[in-house]
Formats: sequence, structure tokens, C-alpha cells
Amino acid sequence: MSDAPVPQVGLLVTGSEIARLAGVTRAAVSNWRRRYGDFPAPVGGGGSPLFALADVQAWLDKQRKGQDLSEDVQLWQALRGAYGDDMLGALADAARLLADRAPDVPGALPPDAVRLLRAAAEGGAAGETASVLAERFTDSVRRAGSDLVTSPRIIRAVRHFAADAPDDVTVLDPACGIGSLLMAVGPEQGPRRHGQELDARSARFAQLRARLMGRSRVDIVEGDSLRDDQWPDLRADLVVCDPPVADGDWGREELLLDSRWEFGTPSRAEGELAWLQHAYAHTAPGGRVLMVMPASVAYRKAGRRIRAELVRRGVLTQVVALPPGSAASHALPVHLWQLRRPQSPGDEAVGVRMVDLTESEPDGSLDPRPDQTVDVPLIELLDDAVDLTPSRYVRESHRDYVADYDHLRQELTQQVRRLAELLPSLIEGEGSCALDGPSVSVADLARAGLVEYGDSEPASASDQLDTDFLRGFLRSPANTRRSTSSSGSFRFDTKGARIPQMDIAEQRRYGAAFRALQEFEERVRRVVELSREAAALARDGLGSGALTPGRSMRTPTE
Repeated sequence: MSDAPVPQVGLLVTGSEIARLAGVTRAAVSNWRRRYGDFPAPVGGGGSPLFALADVQAWLDKQRKGQDLSEDVQLWQALRGAYGDDMLGALADAARLLADRAPDVPGALPPDAVRLLRAAAEGGAAGETASVLAERFTDSVRRAGSDLVTSPRIIRAVRHFAADAPDDVTVLDPACGIGSLLMAVGPEQGPRRHGQELDARSARFAQLRARLMGRSRVDIVEGDSLRDDQWPDLRADLVVCDPPVADGDWGREELLLDSRWEFGTPSRAEGELAWLQHAYAHTAPGGRVLMVMPASVAYRKAGRRIRAELVRRGVLTQVVALPPGSAASHALPVHLWQLRRPQSPGDEAVGVRMVDLTESEPDGSLDPRPDQTVDVPLIELLDDAVDLTPSRYVRESHRDYVADYDHLRQELTQQVRRLAELLPSLIEGEGSCALDGPSVSVADLARAGLVEYGDSEPASASDQLDTDFLRGFLRSPANTRRSTSSSGSFRFDTKGARIPQMDIAEQRRYGAAFRALQEFEERVRRVVELSREAAALARDGLGSGALTPGRSMRTPTE
């Protein structure tokens, strides 16, 4: 859709807004368009049709389906009708008019919007109107599936884990967007807030919004924070950021020798780690970083070395896995990383607190339960992967060792007891190989239609041949030897194998024995697997103190 203004035909509404106006579902509006020939025709919008509000209200009044639009909705529709897709430009121009109250009308503000904005400013509701516009913009972006702005749930989470900040705190957001996250942390009055934003329209609106909200100590500038840092000497007490994700063009080639890469130069695919180090470079001693991160940053191979340095130097203090649905545009997991710059040598973190809220409701409490958090010593994080995913440590830490060990022991006991029962009863044979007597090749049986080949092993296709008998002899040493070449390589060729000739009753006796042996071998593999798991759990439990030797445990001297 073009950014060019939509021709002025009054206020415009979408199908969804008609549904809200009439108190019905969007599907009902679609039905009206199909069923009623006099329903107003779209006046623009292309794939997302826009309708003239006056025509829609007249039609609804005629059908007795209408209700009044609030002034907020009228203002939003007036702005969108004039600006089309450029709603950031609309917000910046609207905020300018609210702030300056000048006779000159900025930008392309239409008369209806100018009237509503001036009325709000004269009525003392300029700040509230700017906030409402920001909320409607955030909601429209969320419904469009975009990550252009920080979602209210993430803002709530950052504010929660930032905790109480003093009145004189200095806050920085190097990718502040329309300023929602920057304004949300810390006390309303007192903090000194700094922001930088690449999009000029967002930066203008954020600055004017702060002014309209009565936030006097706010300074937001335009620019690319990574390529053109406008706050090179700033050292903040708190840096918050919801950075652009999956941005391969963050400037790596231009910034290879930049001093901000204290923990390592990020790869092109690790732009989030560039933003993280930029934020850390702006922290004062004792200052903190709260950075919103995609969950994959915690384990991606390309970022392993930087993660290891963050852990090794005692800078990373906490990783929080937020509830599903926290992000605006998707349901993928999102993490919140917290870094702290040591005030002096010896003030480094000795562990990382892992918090897993992935089983919590997105609008529920953000205070973790005891079983949702664990403090992990640094040494336990510094393995080959340096995986910082909280669930990996939280679930293992809160494992019920006693119940798990008892369950493994019981299953292992049952499996071992069953082993002896599975071994078939065998007696002395004639001593000669069964294949030394009359035998037949599997290839001949297949040509006769007595054997069919499936996805794995051949099977009987006739009641004259027992499948277990067939497969048992195919695995016999005589047939496996035939499949081994003089060089020692093994290639099992079932069509070249042979099986003894026996009547069906004798086949079934052999088949039952082979079937029992097959189950015996499968159970042996399960016993080995359980034995290893039980031994590992026992050692871990004894070493960590979660398990202790039972009273009936005998010592070698007893």
C-alpha cells in the first residue's frame, strides 16, 4: 500500500472498526457486504478496504445497527484517512500540534483531526491524548504481527525486574522507538532519561510525548546507535533495550575494531549481542542492563564465545525466560538478560540466577515460585555449549531425586526379573548346522511368492512359512558369515541367504524360540539404558546431597 494520503472523503473506517461500531463480529460485517446491495462500497485501502464513516453511519442508522464513535476513535480514523500507512508521521504531527498549539498546522493533519486535537489541548488532555494515540498505534502494530514497538507485556516485565530505582537514576534506551519502555522504568519524576532512535518520526513523537506527559528530564535524539552513537560519553545507572532482531546489517564490517566489543566481535547473525555490548558500554560502575533477547541467543553456536566471556567475567547476573505470548508479534519464547558492571575488582557475580516463567500466564504474576528459579555457579555454565536457557537448569535443580531414583530402581528390578523368564528352554541338538541339511534360498522363496520385502526385514507371505522362523535364521551365524566379504566389510543380502526346509509345525517351534530371544535382546538393551541412567542419577544425587545411603547399606567390613 502506498504512503500517499488517501483522497479526502471524510473519516475512514475498516471492516473491524465497523464491527466494533455496530457491536458485531467482523464476519457479520463481511456477510452484510455480500447480502446487502446498498452497503457502502470501499473508497480505498486495496486489500484492506476502507469505508467512508459517514456512509457507514448512515447505513447503520438505516438498519438500526449503529452506535456513536468516541472522539479517540474519530481522531485515529481521521489521522489514518490522511496519512495511510505513515501513522508514525501522523503521531509526530499530532503531538507537535498538541505541544505547540500554534496556528500553523504541521504536516498533513486533516481539519477533523486538527479540531479534535485542539479541543483536547484546550481541555487539558494533551498528555492523555498522546498516550491514547501511542496505545492505539501499539495495538494496531500488534494486530499486524509486527515487532515495530515493544509490547505492553514486555514493558511490564522489564519494569518488574528493574525494580525500584532512585529518583536521581540515569536511564538510557538506545533503541527507544516511540519511548514506551524508556518512560515506563523508574519513578515518573526525577530520573534523567536518554534515548536514541533510528526512525526520525518515532524519535520526534517520543520526545514530544515525554513533554506532553510532563517529563522534563528527557532527551531523545535521532540516529543509528551502533553506527553513530549520539551518547558516546554517557554512563547510565540503568540501560533498557528491546533491540531490532534478526538484523544482519547492523554494521559489523564498519565496526570490526570498535572498543565496545569488550567480550568479542559479534558475527553478522548475532546483532543482538552487538546491542548487548553497546548497552553494557554505557553503564556506570554498579550500573545494570536489562535487554530483551530472542531465546535462541542463549544457545546459538555463533555466540558461544561472547556468552562464555559474559559468564567468566561475572557480568551476567540473571536470565529470565518470559511467559509465552509476551512478545507482540509472535508466541516464540523471549528472554530478559540482566548484566551488571562491577563497581570494583572482586565485585563480580559468582553465579547466574536462572528464572523460568514459561509455564506462567503472560498476564499473571512475574514473581517466580521457588521451583521456577535457581542460582547456577559460573563453572557449571562454562561447558562446551555455554547454553544459557533457564529451563535447562531450573528443571534439573528441582528434580525429585528420591521419586525418580525409586522409579528407576523398581523398573530395573522388574526388567531384570523378566530377563530370565524370556530365555527359551533349549535342549541338546544333533550337533550339525541346520543349514547343512536341506535348505532353500530366500530368493527362491520370494520368486515363489512365499516371501515379501517390506521397509525393514522380509516377512512371510504364506501360511507355509513362519515369519519369526525366517527372520531368526536370517540372523544366524551361517548367513551373517555369507554376508561378510574377504576384506571384512559387512553387507547383509537377504536374497542370497538360505533357510532350512522344515514343516510348518517345526518352523513355529523355532520361530517361538527366536521371538523370545529377540525380546530378550531388546530387554537387555533397556536394562543397560536404565542401569546407566540410575547410576548417573545416584552419583548426582549423592554428590549434591539430594540422596544419602540407606540404613541397610552394608560396608565392606561388615
